[in-house]
Amino acid sequence: MNFLACTLLLAAPNFKPVDEAIEAAIGRGDCPGAVVIVVHKDEVILRKAYGHRCLEPDKSPMTVDTIFDLASLTKPIATGTSIMLLIERGKLQPDDKVSKHWPVFAANGKADVTIGQLLLHTSGLTADNAEADYKDGSAKALERIAALKLESPPGPRFKYSDVGFIVLGELVERVGGLPVDQFAKKHVFEPLRMTDTGFNPAETLRKRSAPTGKRDGRIILGEVHDPRSFRMGGVAGHAGLFAPGDDLARYARMLLRNGELDGVRILKPESVKLFTEPHTAPAGSKSLRSYGWDVDTSYSAPRGDLFARGDGFGHTGFTGTSIWIDPKTQTAIILLTNRVHPTDKGNVTRLRREVANAVARIVLAN
Repeated sequence: MNFLACTLLLAAPNFKPVDEAIEAAIGRGDCPGAVVIVVHKDEVILRKAYGHRCLEPDKSPMTVDTIFDLASLTKPIATGTSIMLLIERGKLQPDDKVSKHWPVFAANGKADVTIGQLLLHTSGLTADNAEADYKDGSAKALERIAALKLESPPGPRFKYSDVGFIVLGELVERVGGLPVDQFAKKHVFEPLRMTDTGFNPAETLRKRSAPTGKRDGRIILGEVHDPRSFRMGGVAGHAGLFAPGDDLARYARMLLRNGELDGVRILKPESVKLFTEPHTAPAGSKSLRSYGWDVDTSYSAPRGDLFARGDGFGHTGFTGTSIWIDPKTQTAIILLTNRVHPTDKGNVTRLRREVANAVARIVLAN
């Protein structure tokens, strides 16, 4: 081995702690398998699959190109980015009242709810309305959402709300002229060459999809796990997006590069700042959210304990997905699991923290 090769080998990051954390989680039954991708200084420094993609009806190995149901990662990546583009283009403002663009939404005391409050989860809306409200499809579900009463006045309380992002998805269509799946595909995913990302994956992508739980006695494969999004045809502002880790790495690199990747600009730098800078949510509290992302709340396990509080942002998904982006160190950690397969009983909160800490020890030491 020559001197240069030896030097490169000695300098290579040691990701054994990541391997050990994921293998231990699989051993505990926290998830059947995982894909982890780490971006650092615009390079992918770890890209690896672990365990199994599928346990029932037959076992199959996890692969790095597996397509995952991202669940609530839909909120920032599809809906939030689309809203930021509409703000950038002057069609929306964070202080706009929702009723300006969707007049019937003003019913039952919601006239003063703003787009910014929806993005920060301080709108006063319930976390989830009854599943029965969705049984008649998307149009009727939106009518019922527009008729909801607030649980609390808008502004003073943080309560994470799927309903709020369903409303934002509807605003994307009303103001942007396309349903949120088509708008995000046209203006975000296609320009970024996120070729395997989208809602309601085609049959070729379903074959690479990680199964989730069960619906009507059968394993869910290539269909959204979230029951409300499912009843809305698989397209909603809060859930329904599918993607592999490689596509999410491209998205993360775009944000770390202030909105541009490979000569294609998705967002202006000022829009990235607006999208990701922390706000106290609600004002005066210790909880920090950005316009679509978690920053420092009880949902911040993907940050771990070593990345600085308030500097980064990320999100989790119910199915077992997460992403954390730390601009200060130019790092992104993408951890994708299908922890809900096959019984909805897995839990990867501990794993998210352990992986983030292992990666932080590496990047903070350099």
